[in-house]
Amino acid sequence: MSEEIIGEVSDFFAHPVVAGIELTAALKVGDKIHIKGHTTDLEMTVDSMQINNEQVEEAQPGDSIGVKVSERVRSGDKVYKITD
Repeated sequence: MSEEIIGEVSDFFAHPVVAGIELTAALKVGDKIHIKGHTTDLEMTVDSMQINNEQVEEAQPGDSIGVKVSERVRSGDKVYKITD
């Protein structure tokens, strides 16, 4: 199992628990990601994502997306896509 960096957390919203992510590579619903930072270590499957409050199935490099997360993440945390 390997990981490739696909972006960085730009924002965190507590209600609902959502991470704003600036993408540097494509991401699709169903992909597994790993968010890692100084105090963050979260692996999850992307169940849904939004661009400008619109549900999307996939996002491209340069897009700013919102993804529901199960715990707090922080600005500057790196986002990796987990590949087999």
